[in-house]
Amino acid sequence: MNKPVYRYLAHRKWCNMDRKIVLQRLEQFHIVPDLLPKFEPTMDVKMTFRGYKVTPGAILNSRITENAPTLRMQVFDKGDRMFSVVVMDSDVPDAESDSFGKRLHFLATNIPWDPTKSIIPLTRLGIDPSTSTYTTTPEPGALAVPWLPAFAQKGAPYHRMSVFILEHSGNAEIDAAKLKELYDGPGREGFSLKSFRDKFALTPVGFTMFRSVWDENTADVMIRNEIPGVDVEFKRQRIVSLKPPRKARGWEAKRQGPKYRQLWKYTKRIKGVKFNKRGERKR
Repeated sequence: MNKPVYRYLAHRKWCNMDRKIVLQRLEQFHIVPDLLPKFEPTMDVKMTFRGYKVTPGAILNSRITENAPTLRMQVFDKGDRMFSVVVMDSDVPDAESDSFGKRLHFLATNIPWDPTKSIIPLTRLGIDPSTSTYTTTPEPGALAVPWLPAFAQKGAPYHRMSVFILEHSGNAEIDAAKLKELYDGPGREGFSLKSFRDKFALTPVGFTMFRSVWDENTADVMIRNEIPGVDVEFKRQRIVSLKPPRKARGWEAKRQGPKYRQLWKYTKRIKGVKFNKRGERKR
């Protein structure tokens, strides 16, 4: 990928299909304008969890997404650059206000990149070589907010987990300690990608996503990672209609007399007659 011809061919292949899929997901799941007012991806981003290739927008099991994924990122123009990686949940239920909020699940910054690089395991960012259990050296970059597993409470709709790659303006580094102070811990809740972009002069260039729902492994994942809310279950509130009962009309109104007694079993709107759930007349 250090030769222009191969970068050109790779870019053409990406534009033929993969880029169209990403643009479709951005529109289909309302990533734009929910998270950003406008966005056009310029780099190819693919994601794998434990070797499992993720199609953008796929619903994944909570056990698979318990650990941070590996990203395959490909840029198509020459030169070195600096990236930040943001993973966020844009569908956090807020029962008090009857709305949805946002939560930051991962943040890494100061990741050097060029066209010859392609793979970066997010689990190896910010590892101390003296205490690391990996046989290889850690990936260059600073870990600001560690990985928080994706989860969704029982009864809640699916959560959109978005992965954004943001390029630094002028390849300037960002203070990871400041990011940790701002966004780690309570700062995860209410995270705004637009505010983060404007505050640190970043440009979104890459995107992929997956979805998370409550499944048979979600409770175990939340307990292992000490995530509160395992016993929370969301239920739809039943709204009683304010309209008065509708009078019988049409077929029902014409056949309420004793002459049509043999047809009463096909309706439940005979005046003065009650039926059970099986459609039988109550004795």
